[in-house]
Amino acid sequence: MHKVIYDTDPGVDDAMALLFLHRHPEIDLIGVTTIFGNASVDTTTRNALFLKREWGFDCPVARGADVTFDPSRPEHGWPTHVHGINGLGDIDVPETIDLPADPRPAYQFIIDTVRANPGEVRLVAVGRMTNLALALKHDPEIATLVKDVVIMGGAFYVPGNVSPVAEANIYGDPEAADAVMTAAWKVVLIGLDVTAITTMSRSYLADMAKAGGKDVQLLADLSQSYIDFYKHAVEDGMMVHDSCASAYIVAPELFTTITGAVRVVCGGIADGQTIVKPDGRHFPPGQWDGLPSQTVCVGIESERVVDLIRDTIVGI
Repeated sequence: MHKVIYDTDPGVDDAMALLFLHRHPEIDLIGVTTIFGNASVDTTTRNALFLKREWGFDCPVARGADVTFDPSRPEHGWPTHVHGINGLGDIDVPETIDLPADPRPAYQFIIDTVRANPGEVRLVAVGRMTNLALALKHDPEIATLVKDVVIMGGAFYVPGNVSPVAEANIYGDPEAADAVMTAAWKVVLIGLDVTAITTMSRSYLADMAKAGGKDVQLLADLSQSYIDFYKHAVEDGMMVHDSCASAYIVAPELFTTITGAVRVVCGGIADGQTIVKPDGRHFPPGQWDGLPSQTVCVGIESERVVDLIRDTIVGI
């Protein structure tokens, strides 16, 4: 069993990935931590508790950071045109959910859970990296105790989605992302190089809902405006960014990877750009030297990943 803490900002594609993690028989979802990004942290925490109530997962939900790792960095505003005003495609979600959040801040929940399960916890982070960076800041030793960190974020050999070079999760807190990439733990980056070519059509999702009952129908309902948003890039469908990171946990063989030190640009016109120095390539001394080699996904078997998502969520 893969013990997973899911760090998330629900978020439409976050919700699909959450249902995948909850339902896969080889995954033990031991915690959900929330972060601001697709909406405020109050909203993303409410959304996580709402999905916990509706889908019946029983792990704790811990509220995360509401400002960037460098608190002086200005906020860009919520992407309401992508995920809706309420973060879940503007379906009907109660203002409050009658479920308690864990009393600890997300970074402390991560620290405590990792220390209670040394060498076993896999962090799946699909929003800004702020909670992870704070956990490292408060307890640097956890980098030696985490099994790995699987991130949906970055754009290496393709354009970004919020600037010509930057992907949204990294752009939202570049300083946090750089701290995470350069720490002494194993990081796997599932970025736009693979997620932007992994799509699910509206009809495919509708067929899933018919086969999966009310839980999958809820997923389909909250995804409709997200599909509408993607009409500029996908023919009546959506990119399943965060579910790709969840799928990697159980099926890494469906991904092609390279390794190398990774840095994040902090400031300037390339703010949030992710840059890998591939292992085996030689350059003059620079800012990538002496850093851990991380794993960057550059290829994916998209159809097999989408089918894995479907089979897991529907229970085939």
